[in-house]
Amino acid sequence: MTCVLLLLPTETYRAADFLAAARRLDVDVVVGSEHRQAMAGSMGDRAVVVPMGDVDVAVGIIAALHQRRPLDAVLAVDDQGLMVAAAASEHLGMPHNPTDAVAATRDKAALRARLAASSVPQPDHRLVMPGGRISAAAAEIGYPCVVKPVSRSGSQGVIRVDDGAQAVAAEDRIRSIVGASEPLLVERFVPGAEVAVEGLLAGGTLEVLAVFDKPDPLDGPFFEETIYVTPSRQPPLVLAALEATVASAAAALGLREGPVHAELRIGPAGELTVLEIAARSIGGLCARALRFGAGVSLEEVIIRHAVGAGLDGLSRETQASGVMMLPIRSAGVLERVSGLSDALGVDGIVGVEISIPVGRPVIPLPEGDRYLGFVFARGPAPADVELALRRAEASLDVVVRPAPGPARPDGRAEG
Repeated sequence: MTCVLLLLPTETYRAADFLAAARRLDVDVVVGSEHRQAMAGSMGDRAVVVPMGDVDVAVGIIAALHQRRPLDAVLAVDDQGLMVAAAASEHLGMPHNPTDAVAATRDKAALRARLAASSVPQPDHRLVMPGGRISAAAAEIGYPCVVKPVSRSGSQGVIRVDDGAQAVAAEDRIRSIVGASEPLLVERFVPGAEVAVEGLLAGGTLEVLAVFDKPDPLDGPFFEETIYVTPSRQPPLVLAALEATVASAAAALGLREGPVHAELRIGPAGELTVLEIAARSIGGLCARALRFGAGVSLEEVIIRHAVGAGLDGLSRETQASGVMMLPIRSAGVLERVSGLSDALGVDGIVGVEISIPVGRPVIPLPEGDRYLGFVFARGPAPADVELALRRAEASLDVVVRPAPGPARPDGRAEG
């Protein structure tokens, strides 16, 4: 029986969806997580402790597991396990992304350097080392700029600045999140519509699975993503250019196998700019917005590729679909979310999931790193899906009470 090691960080949203996909494919699963108790109740002996932060130790553990229980693939679900999956797959002789390519996707400065070396279009940028001045780098590039840490995802710590005073304030604020020792990246703000491209690499060849429009403007000062809708309403020439640009970016990074998730801006004249590219699929629960063939999930597609089963001509369903990542509007403690039945009653809404339990802290961007929840919709056209998502959000009543002390982020958010 085919067996896959799924690397599931303790805090991931996506464990249940990947495990369900494996069951549908009749694939045996061993779960690797930082803490065995996180999965021991449901997985029994099919759970193993894998320290995601120590690649050498993790590879040794996985190699020993492979001797006892031969593995057909090692698959990382979220960012935290990507380096371990790549190194273990290399050690075991499985198709994989080079570890240096994966490392470049986890460090925004390294990503920018690799894209620049291959002339992939990206924002003008400067790397500011600890002790350097953000305001000087921003003045050199020209305002408006975006300041971000090199290590975070989900828009955490990402701030637009329009002048020197804002640059100084942003630096202080970001340093309070990531500390004084991390370099910061200053990028020229790129105006225009933003899209996300979901793809799968096989032997270095990119197959685009979906292009998502982001209809809400992302102009700052913070960059909280909300609505994703597919298929994209961009014209065919732009869609073709998006595919070619993401393929070039993946090649520049050295990525060859597995899912990729890219974020790009489309300028007023149709020019494309790569903002991000990750060696993983779309984050959070957003993958639930995608279905292929006769109801095949994105997780099934990823597992099929990992074990060499192929896609057999699978393509995304014909109807439009989308997801709304429910924003956190204010900091405090979540007291209640009401109106769920009203939201589910909106025509086109197929699911609502609140991902933060009542009584837990909530923090908005740029300090926060988690969404309140997710709303899913399907419909005959993208405009219908977008409207349904907006109506569903308007039906929800979210009550956050002030926290008795300083609130702290609760988990991770990836888009």
